[in-house]
Amino acid sequence: MSNTITVTLGSRTFELDQEKAERAFAEKKVINGRDTMFFNILPLKYQWAYDLYKTMKANHWEPEDVPMQKDIEQWRDTKSINDIERWIIKMGIGYFSAAEGIVGDNILHVVREVVTAPELKLVLGRHAHEENIHADSLVYMISSLGLNPHECESIFEDVPTVKQKNTFVVSNSRAMRRDIDLTVTSSKQDLAKNIFLFGQVMEGTQFYGLFGMILSLSRQGKFPGIGQMFRYTLRDESNHIELLRNLLMDLVNENPDIWTDDFKEDLRQTMASGIALEKEFIKDCLPLDSVGLTSAEFLTYIDYIADRRLESCGLKPLSPEPIENPLPWLAEMMDLRKEQNFFEGRVTEYQKASSLDTVDDDDL
Repeated sequence: MSNTITVTLGSRTFELDQEKAERAFAEKKVINGRDTMFFNILPLKYQWAYDLYKTMKANHWEPEDVPMQKDIEQWRDTKSINDIERWIIKMGIGYFSAAEGIVGDNILHVVREVVTAPELKLVLGRHAHEENIHADSLVYMISSLGLNPHECESIFEDVPTVKQKNTFVVSNSRAMRRDIDLTVTSSKQDLAKNIFLFGQVMEGTQFYGLFGMILSLSRQGKFPGIGQMFRYTLRDESNHIELLRNLLMDLVNENPDIWTDDFKEDLRQTMASGIALEKEFIKDCLPLDSVGLTSAEFLTYIDYIADRRLESCGLKPLSPEPIENPLPWLAEMMDLRKEQNFFEGRVTEYQKASSLDTVDDDDL
C-alpha cells in the first residue's frame, strides 16, 4: 500500500509523502526533537499546549481598560488609607515590576530557546507576551497614582528580601544561557529544574503572598482598580503554572533518566529555599498586622501553597502533616480550580474565559 498521495491539478502533479509526514510527527519532542526552522504546528502532538494557548488568548486584557479613578482618590486621601496599606501597594508594584520581566525573559531566552515542538513554542510565546502585559499594568498603576518610579526601582534594588528573591531565580536563569548538551542527563535536569523553579516556585508560590495582601485590600473596597488588575494577573498566572507543570511532566515522561530520587529531592529543597525567602519577604511587606490579617496567616498560607505545587508534580510535600488553608476566603475570591495531579491524569479541559470570574485553581 502506497504512502504517497498524488494530487493532479491541470498539468501539474504534486506527490505528498504521507510516511514522511508521519515520521516528522513522531519526531516531535519537548527537547531534542526534529530540528527545523519551519513553524509547522500541525499535526498537533501536545494538544494540551494548543488548548491552553487558546484559553490564554481568550483571556486577553489591557491595563488601560481598568478604571483607576477610585484608586487615585483613595491614594490621595490620607485618612482612609494607612501607611501599611500604602506600603503593601508600593511593595507590590516595586517587586512585580521587575519580577514579571524576569519570568518573561527566562521563558524566551531559556525555555523557548530549547524546546523543539512548534505548539510548545507557540504557548510559551503567549506566556512571555502576558508577562509584558503584567509589566505594562504596573507602569499604568505607577502613572495613575503619581508614584515616583525611582522609589519603586529602589524597592527592587535596596530592600534585601526583594533582591534575594530575584537573585534566587536570576542566578539559575543566567547559568542556563550557554550551549547546553540536552542529550546529557545532568543538562536535562538543569532544564527541568529551571522549569520547576519558575513555574512552581516563583510564579506558583512566591507570587502568592503579595497577591493575597493586595486582594485583601480589594476585598475591603480599597484600590479596586489595582485589585482587578491583580486578579486578571492571577488568572494568567494560573495558566502559566499549568503550562510549566505540564511541560515539566512531558519532559520527564520523554526523558525518564531525569526523574531520579536525588533529583526529586533537589526540587523539594529548591521549593524549601524559595518559601524561606518568601516568608522573610512577607514579613517586610506586612511588618505590622493590618488589612484585617496577620503575617502569621500568610506564612502558613505559603506552606500550604508550596505543598500543593509539589504534590501536583508528583513530589512529596514539605510539611509532615496536611496543612489547612488559613485563608479560605482568598480561594473563594480568586475562584480557584482544583489542580489535578499529573500522575493521576492530566488536566486537558479548559473553560473559555472572557470575564474575571472564570479564574481557575482552588488549590490556594
